[in-house]
Amino acid sequence: MPNALSIFRAILAGLIIMNASVLSAGEGDSPAEKILNAPRTLVIAHRGYCEVAPENTIPAFKLARAAGADLVELDYHHSKDGELVVLHDATLDRTTDAVAKWGGKGIRADGKTLQELRPLDAGKWFDPQFAGTRMPTLSESLDAIQAGGGLTLIERKAGDAAACIKLLRERQLINQVIVQAFDWKYLTDFHQQEPRQVLGALGPPSTRDGKKLTAKEKELSEVWIDEAHKTGARAVVWNNQVTKGTVAYAHEKKLKVWVYTINDPAEANRLLDLGVDGIITNNTGLIWRTLALRKAASVK
Repeated sequence: MPNALSIFRAILAGLIIMNASVLSAGEGDSPAEKILNAPRTLVIAHRGYCEVAPENTIPAFKLARAAGADLVELDYHHSKDGELVVLHDATLDRTTDAVAKWGGKGIRADGKTLQELRPLDAGKWFDPQFAGTRMPTLSESLDAIQAGGGLTLIERKAGDAAACIKLLRERQLINQVIVQAFDWKYLTDFHQQEPRQVLGALGPPSTRDGKKLTAKEKELSEVWIDEAHKTGARAVVWNNQVTKGTVAYAHEKKLKVWVYTINDPAEANRLLDLGVDGIITNNTGLIWRTLALRKAASVK
């Protein structure tokens, strides 16, 4: 006759299996999974609606949401004190008034604390009407984008996977967002630590085995797709150097193909003819218009 301890262990094992089954079933219904598997081309707002508002700021994110973007993309770095801050460049020069405030050039975000970064103006450089716009943290950006059903495409620019995973877990946002990176080791680490999260493999890398890539090597190929698949990524996010064949091969591997940064209707139509699954753009409205005209032409 089994003792109480063995019975307890059996019950516990059963609960673990049941919970794992429920979790697995629920993951397919998560916002990240749903948008990944949408039966149409996704429109992805690059750094927010950066055609009409300063990139990587709350106004740009809100306008992207208002324009109906399927995903609102942003970039993050780490401040000197380890806060995740939303910024594309490693330096503050281009999109803030850091040079005017502190003097010098090449002022790095990771050389300043969040408290030091807070007063910077991240909007006036774009247009005087945005003067006073601040550089947001990743957490603040998620609040703005995710509210009311929005979805964030987080691009890691610097830092380890653990920091992003910690934030997403604390905010209960695993698979409520999508995470992408050019650093495929980061993606591999992320997938190992949090295999539920949908990831995107950005490419092409600038180097391979320490050598700069040729123009031909930067094209999306079956080799790149196979390597991206090994990271645990579910989407390959590439420039416009894709072919119908490589898109089809990615689909065979159950990977989506998103392309960046497309702001021209003719180029968008060319890529749509190749079967891409998502278009990342600075001009959300323009791509929606392109898709609408394309659909209208198909039903004549």
